Amino acid sequence: MSKFSKFNLSDTLNNSLKSINFITPTPIQEKSIPIILDGNDILGSAQTGTGKTAAYAIPIIDLLLKSKKSSVLILIPTRELAKQVLDVVHSLLGFKSSISSISLIGGESMSKQLSQLKRKPRIFVGTPGRINDHLRRGSVNFKDVKYLILDETDRMLDMGFEVQIKDILKHIKGEKQILMFSATIPKNIIKLSSKYLNDPIRVSIGDSNIVAENITQEIIELKSDEKLLEVVNQINKRNGSILVFVKTKYGTEKLAKSLSKNKIKSFPLHGGLRQSKRNTVMKKFREMKFRVLIATDVAARGLDVPHIEHVINYDLPQLAEDFIHRIGRTARAGSKGVALTFVTKGDFVKWKEIQNILNPSNKNKSKNSSNKNSFKNKKFNKTKSFDKKKRSSGKKVFNKNKKYEKDQRLSYSSEKKEDKQSNNDSYKSKFRKKSKFKSNKNTKEKKNFEKVSSGSNHRKDYKLSKKRKFVKKNNNSPNKPRKRRVNK
Repeated sequence: MSKFSKFNLSDTLNNSLKSINFITPTPIQEKSIPIILDGNDILGSAQTGTGKTAAYAIPIIDLLLKSKKSSVLILIPTRELAKQVLDVVHSLLGFKSSISSISLIGGESMSKQLSQLKRKPRIFVGTPGRINDHLRRGSVNFKDVKYLILDETDRMLDMGFEVQIKDILKHIKGEKQILMFSATIPKNIIKLSSKYLNDPIRVSIGDSNIVAENITQEIIELKSDEKLLEVVNQINKRNGSILVFVKTKYGTEKLAKSLSKNKIKSFPLHGGLRQSKRNTVMKKFREMKFRVLIATDVAARGLDVPHIEHVINYDLPQLAEDFIHRIGRTARAGSKGVALTFVTKGDFVKWKEIQNILNPSNKNKSKNSSNKNSFKNKKFNKTKSFDKKKRSSGKKVFNKNKKYEKDQRLSYSSEKKEDKQSNNDSYKSKFRKKSKFKSNKNTKEKKNFEKVSSGSNHRKDYKLSKKRKFVKKNNNSPNKPRKRRVNK
């Protein structure tokens, strides 16, 4: 195996590599370091846990040590990954280095970052959102930036940082070397690289969709209400540090409380926490002060904790691609690990998508087999011939060869009409109301309606006449109507 000494790195960098036990480079490091030192742009992709951060950090620090003014900007999608990259940079720079660095991430106080920017750092590590905030304020200047690194580019584009990345690139003028690293290389990354990268060299190590060989996968099919009891049993069975992935922020808090009731110490990690709280949780987990960390997909990308032995997918990820990144948190740097996944009835569709990503050959086979089966099921009768008239009109076609007499045809049509009438009559008779009484015009009785006004001294009686007019009755002669006065 080759060693770092063959790259002709500076003495200070070689000493720091020895102090952190970096003896032999990984495949991505062995391919990327000489290309970056030669000043070429890179579009690189590799599996998780293969040492991508050191692949660009080692040569860039070597170039900074050899120059006096040039600086580097490293764009990262999440705060945890930014802090992790900065830790790797500090370990490579060594103790009391002349090159200063700064972390520009959200959740930290702006005043603290402004005071650090006055020291004129040469290494900027940050998230696109906070860096854009500083550019709008005019508190940061990238005139000396000669190297730009986009780490986990696919994740940044998924999070909607494409517009902000383009705004940042406008402020970096002049000649610059751009290094773009990603777990996967979709079409939008190829489009972005073709616009900003200058004849990039493609570096790819292995297939990004293949899970590492040293990860053993376990699957448990269960009901959603059985998850809690099962996760408690699995945690008690297993030894070592465990990372549990949950879909939502609320889910992490809820599961942490449920585990504490079962006497299991755990802490939640999600985007809703303050940055100081997130830092303390990660620090305690790295120091192994507790062994169960419950996290959302914030911890799925780039989180490098070597002592994680087990990953439990309590909930499946919202994006099927994130499944590979989740289970990639274990078995780091050649160690062994176990990935356990809970699958419920509602997860079968998502689980199929994950399986298709892990095994794309099975997806093609299933498609081909389904097409073959569907073709076999279709049976066409070659001898059967269709009449054009039958196909065009849905009416009954009589055979021309058969002779019908005129009377026969007439009788057939008349019978058909009679049948229709009888059917209609029988249908109407079902819904016809039966009359209880026979109504005759002669037997109809005349109805008289009388209305009495109550609550008054003067009583008024009315009767309804044939012409439907109300006529006032005389109290003395109730049967005789009052005579009207006629003007002569």
